[in-house]
Amino acid sequence: MIIIPARLNSSRFANKIMVDILGLPMVIRTATQVSSLDKVVIATDSLEVINLASQHGFDAVLTSTSHNSGTDRINEAVNILNLDENEIIINVQADEPFIETQVVQAVIDRVKQIKENNEDIMITSCYKEISPELADDPNHVKVILDELSNAIYFSRAKIPYHRDHHESASYFGHLGIYGFTKKSLNNFCQLNSSKLENIEKLEQLRAIDNGHKIAMVKVASKSFGIDTQQDLDNAIKIFKK
Repeated sequence: MIIIPARLNSSRFANKIMVDILGLPMVIRTATQVSSLDKVVIATDSLEVINLASQHGFDAVLTSTSHNSGTDRINEAVNILNLDENEIIINVQADEPFIETQVVQAVIDRVKQIKENNEDIMITSCYKEISPELADDPNHVKVILDELSNAIYFSRAKIPYHRDHHESASYFGHLGIYGFTKKSLNNFCQLNSSKLENIEKLEQLRAIDNGHKIAMVKVASKSFGIDTQQDLDNAIKIFKK
């Protein structure tokens, strides 16, 4: 099941999930984008979004207004829905209206592999190569990996730091797609919020801080999360062509 956490208020971009994206509200555009892959449910704190989802034929679950992260919100939703603990849950952020279906499918496939092999992985996510210029933007989260393609650290800073400033230096940008089983999602949300998570404002650091692994899948994607009006303007220019 694909669950889209949709908090109405945003500190950096007011009501961004409701802004028009080529004729549809952002959250609905995102849901439509991935609806061919599996059942989509929107988890929200807003009756306005509940009604909007219904108008466009999507199921929605009303969740608490007190959640600090989208993952906590979808965890409440899966428990309301009473899903089996082995159900695969894919968290697609509401601000990814141009996410490609093959990117989400790559995460789904990796979660299935982890289940089949009983790997010690809490979360699955994905990344793509980005330019040094894009790596400078703190709104675009970077990730560094170990030799097994598990995440070592996520940051808004430009990591890793290339001391010799090679022009060929490569950077990996994180895409906000997360894969769990219901069991691993519940386990993640039982962890206490961590120091690094609160500093960087990146919830996935909670897992790393507590000694858990995040498997990363490399993908090709033009998509990016929309955090600001400038992001929206850039996205429209790219995808309206």
